[in-house]
Amino acid sequence: MLLSFAPIVLLVFLLFSAVQLFGADASYGPNQVALLIASAAAGLVGMYRGLTWAEVQESMVAGIKVGLGPILILLAVGGLIGSWMIAGTVPAMIYYGVSILNPSIFFAAAAIICALASISIGSSWTVAGTLGIGLIGIADSYGLSPAVAAGAIISGAYFGDKLSPLSDTTNLAAACTSVDLFAHIRHMLWTTVPAFCVALLFFSLIPSGAATAPEQIAELRAAISQEFNVGVGVLIPLAVMIGLIWKRVPAYPAIMLATLAGILTALTLQPDVVRKFALTANPEATMPVVEGLWRTLFAGFEGTTTNEELNRLISKGGIASMLNTVWLIVSALAFGGVLERTGILKQILDSVLTLVKSTGDLVAATVTGGFITNILAADQFLAIALPGRLFSSTYDDRGLSRENLSRTLEDSATMTSALIPWNTCGAYMAATLGVATFDYAPYAIFNLACPLIAIGFGYLAFKQKPAAPQPA
Repeated sequence: MLLSFAPIVLLVFLLFSAVQLFGADASYGPNQVALLIASAAAGLVGMYRGLTWAEVQESMVAGIKVGLGPILILLAVGGLIGSWMIAGTVPAMIYYGVSILNPSIFFAAAAIICALASISIGSSWTVAGTLGIGLIGIADSYGLSPAVAAGAIISGAYFGDKLSPLSDTTNLAAACTSVDLFAHIRHMLWTTVPAFCVALLFFSLIPSGAATAPEQIAELRAAISQEFNVGVGVLIPLAVMIGLIWKRVPAYPAIMLATLAGILTALTLQPDVVRKFALTANPEATMPVVEGLWRTLFAGFEGTTTNEELNRLISKGGIASMLNTVWLIVSALAFGGVLERTGILKQILDSVLTLVKSTGDLVAATVTGGFITNILAADQFLAIALPGRLFSSTYDDRGLSRENLSRTLEDSATMTSALIPWNTCGAYMAATLGVATFDYAPYAIFNLACPLIAIGFGYLAFKQKPAAPQPA
């Protein structure tokens, strides 16, 4: 056990040192170095236990392979954000949003809007990458805290994702525990609804006294309408995206098609913006429209208006903006792959189960197991599947329905994935919303409340459904 913990202790020490030395810049390289060094240390433990270096390397590659789908989505979202900026889609969302959403109810309204959208399409990532970008821009326009706004967006997005039958994680939690999907969703209501009510209460009460004055909002709206065509036509890319996800088109092609919709919208409705952007970046451009559209996909959009506040809001996106996050994810997944292949992760989860003496202990162990796997394996799907496989027999032995296990896996693995900077979910949310994971984590109230309520219900023996009696 001491040998198993050695790479993890080393990682914690290196991550702590990175924060002490580099502060907020730790996620821009130092953390990645820490993860790669810890991966090598875990590999040495594996070789001590009889693995060859080829097998250790294969485990790293296998771990990274798990994240290639999310990485492709992340890169695609970088292009999506750039195209929606130059198309005027996000500026129009800000333009209309600041006239509709009142600052005093903004955080609660953002959580509800994202919850409804996420239930409909079953994807927290898509909601954050579409509505979330616009809502962050609106919060920024109002002068509201982007960290609180990100917490509200993520709380709403994960509420809908958790309860939607279209969600990947919801289906996975039910499948890996052999539970009926809709029975799983019904059982989750007992922890999910109270947690979301707590979140809404928090977002309703948090003050917004520092909101931007109405005259400043009027100036911002005037600057947007002066620079962009803000007719409803520029919202077509958003409608295309929502429609594709509603039709259950996979995320990557849906994002690419929505990006194409953004490019076509920019070409037809914002040609002057595209030309101005291209010529500002390269005054000698011979094909400014083509170059401007191409540049915004790989480098992102840069505002060139006379309003500096608007320029700050709309200068975002580009595939290149996601590369540091990809580096972080790859490093974390390599570490998680080695831990799984060497048996270190299983050994740690097994040690958690040895502490189980009651139903409350079992629920707490499940929550802890999901959280630990999210930290070490850096992927929410592994954090659902691995504890789901390991803990199933313990729930059976205690006469508890596996619906309790599937619910708790979502309360822990799904919810905490967005709170860890190097997890695929935490890295995605930070990169997409432009707010560091540790900055928004204290305000992701729903994600924090779910595991705590699950543990509380476990120790109170409340809604811990017994296993169905076996037929004679």
